[in-house]
Amino acid sequence: MRCVVFGATGYIGGRLVPELLAAGHQVRAVARNPVKLSGFAWRDRVDVVRADVTDAATVADAVRDQDVVYYLVHSLTHREFADLDRAAARTVADAARAAGVSRIVYLGGIVPREQPGARPLSAHLASRSEVGRILRESAVPTVELRAAVVLGSGSASFEMLRYLTENLPVMVTPRWVRNRIQPIAVRDVLHYLVGAATAPGRINAAFDIGGPDVLTYLDMLRRYAAVAGLRRRWIVVVPLLTPWLSAQWVNLVTPVPRALAVPLVESLVHEVVCRDHSVADVIPDPVGGLTPYDRAVERALTRVRNADVPTRWSDATPGDPSEPMSSDPAWSGGSVYTDVREGRTNADPDTVWDVVESIGGETGWYSFPLAWSVRGWIDRLTGGVGLRRGRRDPRRLRAGEALDWWRVERLDPPRSLRLRAEMRLPGEAWLELRVEPDDDGGARYRQRAVFVPRGVAGHLYWKAVTPFHALVFGGMTATSPRPPTVVRGGRAADTGRLFCDHSCP
Repeated sequence: MRCVVFGATGYIGGRLVPELLAAGHQVRAVARNPVKLSGFAWRDRVDVVRADVTDAATVADAVRDQDVVYYLVHSLTHREFADLDRAAARTVADAARAAGVSRIVYLGGIVPREQPGARPLSAHLASRSEVGRILRESAVPTVELRAAVVLGSGSASFEMLRYLTENLPVMVTPRWVRNRIQPIAVRDVLHYLVGAATAPGRINAAFDIGGPDVLTYLDMLRRYAAVAGLRRRWIVVVPLLTPWLSAQWVNLVTPVPRALAVPLVESLVHEVVCRDHSVADVIPDPVGGLTPYDRAVERALTRVRNADVPTRWSDATPGDPSEPMSSDPAWSGGSVYTDVREGRTNADPDTVWDVVESIGGETGWYSFPLAWSVRGWIDRLTGGVGLRRGRRDPRRLRAGEALDWWRVERLDPPRSLRLRAEMRLPGEAWLELRVEPDDDGGARYRQRAVFVPRGVAGHLYWKAVTPFHALVFGGMTATSPRPPTVVRGGRAADTGRLFCDHSCP
C-alpha cells in the first residue's frame, strides 16, 4: 500500500513510519519542515514531502497517488487549537476525497460514556472527537482509533506520569486520581495503526483501543513506582484542586510544557475506558496479546535502566518503540544528567588508547587520587564493592569484566570504552571514554559521565557531587598524575600530558 503520514515528525508518527516500512508499505512522510526528518534512520527510505495541513494546495500534493492517509496531527500547544484542528481536518478530508484515497486512519482519544449529570468533555477530548467525526463524514472510509494514556517514553501523558512519580515521594492530588483509565502500550497502538491500512472491507467507524488493565491514575502512579524500583509513594487525595490548579501544579514539578499539561490534565477528570473490544473484529490483536501495564512501563524504562545504550546516547532508531528516540522532545525520556569534557593531544590515537585501556587498578584514574579513594571507602562502608576489585590485567580489558567499582559494558578498541557503575548509588551511572583521530595527526579525547537518578535522592546526590566534577572529571582530561609508560615502535612515549585541555600546544 502507498501510505502518506501527516505528523511524521511527531511522537506516534516517527515510530509509525518504520513499522509501515517493515510491513512492506511505501511511505510518504509529510512535514512542514522536512529538515526535522533528517535525524530519522528511515529518512532515505521514504518519500519526503513539505506540506502544511492548513494549506490546501500542499495537502493536495501530499495525498496525490496515495492509498491510505494517516492523520496524526494536532495543534494542542496553540491557544486556539480546536479551531486550528477543525480547519486542518477539513482540509485533509477534502483533499483525500478529491484524490480518491481509499482510507483515512486517525488516532484520537477515547470518549467517555455519557452519563446523567456528567461534566462536559474537556476541550482536548472534544476536539479529538470532532476531528474524528469530520474525517468519518468526509465520504472517505475512515478508521478512527481512540486511545487513552499511551505508555511509552516520549508520550506526553507517560512523561507526566513519570516525572510526578519520580520527583514526588509524597503527593497531594485531586479527586480525579481515582478515575479509571485504560492505558495502552505504544507498541500496541502501532500494531493497530499498521493493521488499519489493510483491514478488509469499506470500514467507516471509530474503535476504542486499550490495554488489558483498567486502573485508576492512583494505581498507575503506585505501580510505576514499583516497576521503577522506587519506594512506595504516599498520596493524599483532596477535593479542592480544580483541573486548572492541578495543571499548574503538574507544570511546576514536571518539564512537560504547560501548553500540553493543561489540556491533558483537564482530560483526566473523565473516566476513559474502552466501551468494547470490537477493534479485534477488523484488526486482530498482537501475537501474544496486549501488553499489561507493568510490562509497558518496564519497556519504557528499559533503555535507561539496563539497556545497551543509555538514553540519548544514540541517534539510531530504537529496537522497541517504547524506548526514547532522538527526535523526542528534550523534556521526555526522564531526567538524565551528563558531564561532558573533551581534550586534544599531539600523541597518536593508538598511544592515547593504551592510556585509556590501562585506567583503574594500580594505575588509578588519572585525577585527584584522594577523591577516588574516599569515594571507594564510602562505598565499602555502605555495603558496596569499593575499589578493592582492581582489574584482571594491567594493560588490557575485556567486555563484561570488573574494573574497580565499574563493569566494562562495551569495549570497542581502539576507540571506545564504556563503563557501568556498580557502586551503591541512588540511580544508574555510566562513564564513556572515546578516542578519535585528529586532522593534525594527533588525537581527540572525549569523556562523558551519565547519571540517571532514581527518585529525589538521585537528584540530590548529583547536585551534591557536581562541585567535585571539575576536580575529578576535569582532572582526567587535563593531566595524568601517574601515567603508564607505553612502549611503541621500540621507543617509550611519555603519556603524562596526553589528556590536555584546549590550551595545550
